[in-house]
Amino acid sequence: MSFQAYLDTIEDKTGLTPRQLLELAREKGFGDGSVKAGEILDWLRADYGLGRGHGMALVHVIRQGPGISSKHVGTTGAHSDESDTLWLDGKASKPVS
Repeated sequence: MSFQAYLDTIEDKTGLTPRQLLELAREKGFGDGSVKAGEILDWLRADYGLGRGHGMALVHVIRQGPGISSKHVGTTGAHSDESDTLWLDGKASKPVS
């Protein structure tokens, strides 16, 4: 599953865009780099029923923003992403590539 596919699935599961979840995380004080991933994962599991894989995708966005390594961009296979910048504003508003 690509990184973007994780975020799109999170939107399906929660009804919230990744950007909305990012804002909620900041309101809870999770934007501070000192917060451990486990604390964020516990919140995402308790409030939204997200598992570790989907949760870690959001942990990355919360801590590092929408940029990802270009390692898998344009490659073939299940983990290939179209861009090194993740779309956080919801599947319905994503520009067609």
